[in-house]
Amino acid sequence: MSKQIFNRTITVDGVDIFYREAGDRKNRSLLLLHGFPTSSIMFKNLMTALADRFHLVAPDYPGFGFSGFPDKTRFAYTFKNIAEYINRFTDAIDLRSFTIYLHDYGCPIGLRICVDHPEKIEGIIVQNGNAYLEGIELIWDEIREYWDHPTEEKRKKVYAFLSKEGTKDQYFAGLSEDMHDRVSPEAWIHDWERMSRPGNLDMQYELNCDYKHNIEMFPVFQEYFRKFQPPALIIWGKDDVYFDVAEAPCYTRDLPDAQVHIVDGSHMVLETNFDEVSELISNFMSSKSKAAISQVRQRSTSV
Repeated sequence: MSKQIFNRTITVDGVDIFYREAGDRKNRSLLLLHGFPTSSIMFKNLMTALADRFHLVAPDYPGFGFSGFPDKTRFAYTFKNIAEYINRFTDAIDLRSFTIYLHDYGCPIGLRICVDHPEKIEGIIVQNGNAYLEGIELIWDEIREYWDHPTEEKRKKVYAFLSKEGTKDQYFAGLSEDMHDRVSPEAWIHDWERMSRPGNLDMQYELNCDYKHNIEMFPVFQEYFRKFQPPALIIWGKDDVYFDVAEAPCYTRDLPDAQVHIVDGSHMVLETNFDEVSELISNFMSSKSKAAISQVRQRSTSV
């Protein structure tokens, strides 16, 4: 079966959404939602590896990757609005049900889709993505302090990560030196090139400040887990300096059957731990029984 990736663009409510697609639509679908500061490019290797068994779709959010970057006067760069656009994107390409992959920013975007449209969700894969305070409690103090008590000095510190070095750090921070040669340089260089477009850094800054509304949604996300019990796979790089590994087992509070795997990596484990992570994903997708998916759908339609 072909492992070709197709690079496509579709217009959703006036915004061009670029997406990559691979695999046969007759197979189980996996919607891949990228994090910061990257795009669907982070999934290229995974899509090639799994396309003979599954159907995979990876969109770029508005303002990210090769999707349109509309002016903020006509597009609200909030997690809520981006989630609504990505949901309408799934409708536009007739992607009716899928397992959803949640990484970094993709977690609050995707979990909003789960909450609002549980009938679409067959399962969730979380890779270094927050839905509990334990992941950010000890790491994001400075950012949260700025949100609550903004000053120009604090703003400069928060804004500092929006730089070429800050973009590179997303891949290397916390990563042991013997794993550095696993990071492909075009990944973070591509990210920085896209972020360097006029006005994009200001948009990224505003979106980061909007993250506080994601934290307010954590109880809602957790209630979704408890109510619908989607099959879940949790993968975490133990040395992630942005999202603490202490969060990974928290998912089992509300999803007692979730599979939790801590790997010897940092924030971008698809780059550095590809064999291990891709095998976990493949096994999870293959093991999800029709009965389990049917139960999730029954719970969603009974709402």
